[in-house]
Amino acid sequence: MEVFGQNPHRIVDGYTEEFEESFLDHMKRSHRFSRVAATVIYNEYIANRHHVHMNSTQWATLTEFVKYLGKEGKCKVEETPKGWFMTYIDRDSETMFKERLKNKRLKSDVVEEVKHEREIQKQIELAAQMVPSAVLENGSEELVMPKLEPGVKIAFSLGSTASIGESSSSATKVVFDDESEKSEKKRRRDSKSTEGGNVGRSALDEVMKEDEKAKERINRKDYWVCEGIIVKVMNKELADKGYYKQKGLVVKVIDNYVGEIQMLENKHVIRVDQAELQTVLPQIGGLVKIVNGAYRGSKAKLVSVDFDNYCAKVQIEKGLYDGRVLQAVAYEDICKLA
Repeated sequence: MEVFGQNPHRIVDGYTEEFEESFLDHMKRSHRFSRVAATVIYNEYIANRHHVHMNSTQWATLTEFVKYLGKEGKCKVEETPKGWFMTYIDRDSETMFKERLKNKRLKSDVVEEVKHEREIQKQIELAAQMVPSAVLENGSEELVMPKLEPGVKIAFSLGSTASIGESSSSATKVVFDDESEKSEKKRRRDSKSTEGGNVGRSALDEVMKEDEKAKERINRKDYWVCEGIIVKVMNKELADKGYYKQKGLVVKVIDNYVGEIQMLENKHVIRVDQAELQTVLPQIGGLVKIVNGAYRGSKAKLVSVDFDNYCAKVQIEKGLYDGRVLQAVAYEDICKLA
């Protein structure tokens, strides 16, 4: 008591600092990505018999301590009818550095994607212009009927019919030779026209295939969770809290890989890594979001499901690819929209 009486503020400040540090360390280890009631965290903390008691700090109540953490920006705090809730704010230097790298990489990917989309669009337009021009060049000639001079007759010979005069026979021969030549020209022209059209269409198909491969290469990421989709929680450690295999709405995405999930049943909000989440499919005709692959970010309608090959057929609803049908999209690349 004599030591305390000589310098009370120094001792209280020391316990205050130690209590705050150990409390935040417990949050970081146990509830790093979760929104949890302050009373729950405090009860877990004081379960350790070697903990620093709050009555030896500058805070008289838990509410004062929670407000302090929110004011200092060390936790995200929220007052609800069920009490105060806290979410740990990770300000670790390594975590911040990784986040900056991810954001930088994401911006670079977006710029590269836009640039590549413009190049592909130009190639498609050029190929589309080649198709009608190829057909026009090979099929623009008109069918020309043979011109007959006045007085010339066309003769047909049937069995024992009397022969026709010399001049008539000569004219007949000329006419049919001309007809035969025209027919041959028309056949060659049609053949070239078909060949030219096929070449044009083949070139367009090749461009579209290259476009698909390029979009797949650019848009295929190692993260897929996004806001507004319904997911299923697959973390077995959350079974005791009733969250295992339950569905929820993604309301926020943190660092591309972690989602804040609002459970559909009780409206609780938890933070779960995407590795512990599973995509959900709606009923046939329902809306989905393509969360990975070539058409990442597009909204589509579920047309059918192939249970044997674990894929689905969807039709894009809006955007640049409106109406396009994708025959086989993997389950994990599409997810039900809220």
